[in-house]
Amino acid sequence: MKAWVIRTEGGPENLKLEDISKPDTRQGWSLIRIHAFGLNRSEWFTRIGESPSVKFPRVLGIECVGEIVDAGGGPWSKGTKVTALMGGMGRQFDGSYSEYTLVPNNIVFPVQTSLTWEKLAALPEMLQTTHGSLHVGLEIDRAESLLVRGGTSSIGMAALALAKYAGLKVGMTSRSQEKIKDLLAAGADEVWVDDGNLSEQIDKKRETKYQRVLELIGATTLLDSLKCVSRGGIVCMTGILGRKWILDDFHPIGDIPTGVKLTSYSGEAADITQQKLQDYLDLVEKGKLSIKTGPVFNFENLVDAHRLMDENRASGKIVIRGVQD
Repeated sequence: MKAWVIRTEGGPENLKLEDISKPDTRQGWSLIRIHAFGLNRSEWFTRIGESPSVKFPRVLGIECVGEIVDAGGGPWSKGTKVTALMGGMGRQFDGSYSEYTLVPNNIVFPVQTSLTWEKLAALPEMLQTTHGSLHVGLEIDRAESLLVRGGTSSIGMAALALAKYAGLKVGMTSRSQEKIKDLLAAGADEVWVDDGNLSEQIDKKRETKYQRVLELIGATTLLDSLKCVSRGGIVCMTGILGRKWILDDFHPIGDIPTGVKLTSYSGEAADITQQKLQDYLDLVEKGKLSIKTGPVFNFENLVDAHRLMDENRASGKIVIRGVQD
């Protein structure tokens, strides 16, 4: 089968299209014919060598949508439409940058939808991460307001959609003045131009701080985000768009305001149920939940897609079509 293999860390050009053996079937694992997959920032980190637990050579890709070829004793028949995500996919074992992938049955979700493969492929990991961040990390069921820091990212836009559907007032951030109209049009109640000192802006212009902050930039803005929530509020760090993983000279007593809670989210497929994922897909299909997606590339152009991700120019989730018949 055709697969994109990376053997050494580096730029997009280190992804090489090769002919490799199709995976053998295995009890408890499903062999999936891949029709499309979304690109994820974690794959970019792996490609540039910042995922030390991943050993090369490797076929990357932590999610896919496609059809069951062999369910390995699982409850699905051949041809069942499914998505698979996380659980070591593309990290501990070969992932979705290929014609077929073999994955554990516990990360396989059967889905029923008339969405195109390309539209469907943009959603599973984005919905799972966003759902987990909002409900597991931030417990938004007990909140009325949310700030999404890193709002123009694909997860940020998905968080806006899910939080608005849940009834929250949502503030969004961008480093660009030009993005304000787009974010307001997408449903944001407030938009902040992020200069790194957002807490000062909020203190001056808002009567109260936010109850929740979804931190997608990472350690570069985390300490300031802790000052953007009121007492009893929660900050959840999910993303590392700023490429800084570690806080220097972190002083918990001084840096975490009294009564503010700090958590993180890097969860797994188990944090969303098959029914909840199906519910979200149904809402997207009916036009009741708008999830912004980005450009679509053919399989043979995956390197170009990674270059676009390098340049942060996608403006939405990048999707790769599977190998065409």
